[in-house]
Amino acid sequence: MSFAFRLGSSIGCFPRTILGRNIIQRKSHVVSYRNGPPPHSKATKIGAVTVGGAMWWWVIWHLWHEPDHITGEFDYPNSRKWSNTELGVSKDGF
Repeated sequence: MSFAFRLGSSIGCFPRTILGRNIIQRKSHVVSYRNGPPPHSKATKIGAVTVGGAMWWWVIWHLWHEPDHITGEFDYPNSRKWSNTELGVSKDGF
């Protein structure tokens, strides 16, 4: 085996045959062509649940303690108490 082939295969340039299939091995990230991706590690699953839980805690905490962001800061005025001049209606009704 030549030095160039060994060097090229060690950095993932040449395909290798594993169990009769050509699989390009890359060292930088996971590539799954026509195969399911490998399962995530336990640390990745725990980290995802932790970050998701923290996000939902933050959302629910702020909805509970500062609901004005959703419902508005002031009470909505009752339009039945407004006069015709406040509504811009002339005395003729048009």
